[in-house]
Amino acid sequence: MKKRGWSLNVIALAAVLACSPASAQTAEAELAAQVRQLRAEMQKLRDEMEALKKQQGAATAPAPATGGWNAPAAASASGPGPAAAAAPQSADASTGLRLFGYGELSYSRPRKDPANTVATLGRGVLGFGYRFDERTRMAAELEVENAVASADDRGEVELEQMYIEHDFTPNISAKAGLFLMPIGLLNESHEPTRYFGVFRNQVETAIIPTTWREIGIGVQGTTDSGWRWNTGVVTGFNLTAWDPASTEGIESPLGAIHQEGQLALARTLAGYAAVNYSGVPGLKVGGSIFHGGAGQKQPGFAAPDATVTLAEAHARWQAGPWDIAALAAQGRFSGIAALNATFAGQPAPVPDRFGGWYAQGAYRVWQAGPQSLWPFARYERLNTASSYSGLPAGVIPAPLPATRTVTVGANYYLNPQVVFKVDYMRFVDDSTRDRFNLGVGFDF
Repeated sequence: MKKRGWSLNVIALAAVLACSPASAQTAEAELAAQVRQLRAEMQKLRDEMEALKKQQGAATAPAPATGGWNAPAAASASGPGPAAAAAPQSADASTGLRLFGYGELSYSRPRKDPANTVATLGRGVLGFGYRFDERTRMAAELEVENAVASADDRGEVELEQMYIEHDFTPNISAKAGLFLMPIGLLNESHEPTRYFGVFRNQVETAIIPTTWREIGIGVQGTTDSGWRWNTGVVTGFNLTAWDPASTEGIESPLGAIHQEGQLALARTLAGYAAVNYSGVPGLKVGGSIFHGGAGQKQPGFAAPDATVTLAEAHARWQAGPWDIAALAAQGRFSGIAALNATFAGQPAPVPDRFGGWYAQGAYRVWQAGPQSLWPFARYERLNTASSYSGLPAGVIPAPLPATRTVTVGANYYLNPQVVFKVDYMRFVDDSTRDRFNLGVGFDF
């Protein structure tokens, strides 16, 4: 009720009381009823204003990294993409348990070898987080790969993350445990709804090992101007696990020797640093570096002081219907000459250098409510062994040729958290590897 209307009613009732004493009791009751109604309406208005303040606070609260207390964020309004820059947790200070997760299935048919067509439930992940208080929380993810895990199957069961995180200030937090490295565009935010194509791109699979995590301590923070920084000390790689007779090192040099938190050798540790800027709406640009011991100073090992360094730079622009991304990564092993001398004649010695880059563009051609269609194209160039050292003349393997791949396809979002995918991968230098892929994924 408006204040002016209420005042006029009071004046009218006063006049009635003055002119008609007999009706005073009735008029007084009506006035009391109007006052009660006014109080109720004012209380309702206060409640609505308080609810609006809470909604605004939740909307502006920073989003956590993938696998935190909150479930992974859905695709943004401008299109699918990584979660917002990680920062100390949101305004929701409630305690208790929170569940989240994702799943992805794929069908892949080689164009020239249809007998090797494969369908699999690539990943099923259940995550859980618990908030102890408004500043301290834990998160973990349990993953099953390829549906079944046993001694006779190719599946795996693993804890992808398990860490404790604490906020020191509204903009600075720290974590300890097993957690994902903040390197590249996909490693921290790798749910199937976050990337284009049935499979993760090759550079962020073979050069930057996919779902790369380490045990250690990390500190991260944000600024009001849009900067996010990360740094920490963690376990490194184990070069003693390199098998020169296997193709695993050729497929992914770091993937062949990462320790995944399983009885990780930790005589020598590693450090990482990353910085990202997202102060312009729709833009994310940044880079990272990782350096640490790989020989682990193991007695009797030919390269006890070997080290590995990986650096990368990336950018992504999401504006309106456009989603454009690019990334370049370069890795190097040092101190491996003596080790490679023992690998003479083997097909896969340790490379000095490895690296690659990709560029990708997508465009939203249709949207109706929560549904949208995003055709995309991606070009990749990578080399997992561009040079070698320490091998006698005459037995040095030829550097591997670069792998060049063109992928075209589309993501159809039934909902920002449910996606159907189709693509075709053309391997420019080896058409026998060309393949057609279908996929479905979700996160919650």
